[in-house]
Amino acid sequence: MWCAADAGLVINPDGAIDQLEGGIIQAASWALKEGVRLDTGGISSRDWESYPVLRFSEVPEVSVELVNPSAESPPLGVGEASGGPTVAAIGNAVAHALGARLRDLPLTRERVMAALLKS
Repeated sequence: MWCAADAGLVINPDGAIDQLEGGIIQAASWALKEGVRLDTGGISSRDWESYPVLRFSEVPEVSVELVNPSAESPPLGVGEASGGPTVAAIGNAVAHALGARLRDLPLTRERVMAALLKS
């Protein structure tokens, strides 16, 4: 995954890059895996063993570039900046590949197959 971000004046570039990388990885997990699991008794994903998250072995390489960090710019921050665009980019890529938009997260194999069967 690749990210370019304009954070304005960046006091700690390594920290800003780390924030963006972490947000990208978390958003990829939201888009592809995370979701509360339910069964007839209610919530069945009650711990980290049963709650689906992206595992370290599944994390893609992430490259982040800070665009034009300048002392003349005001600091803008990057704390929550990468979540929405990452999920949108993954959703758009899946829609482009399938020719159909999935509207529920996570974008599981079952949801992809259902979308393919409809089209």
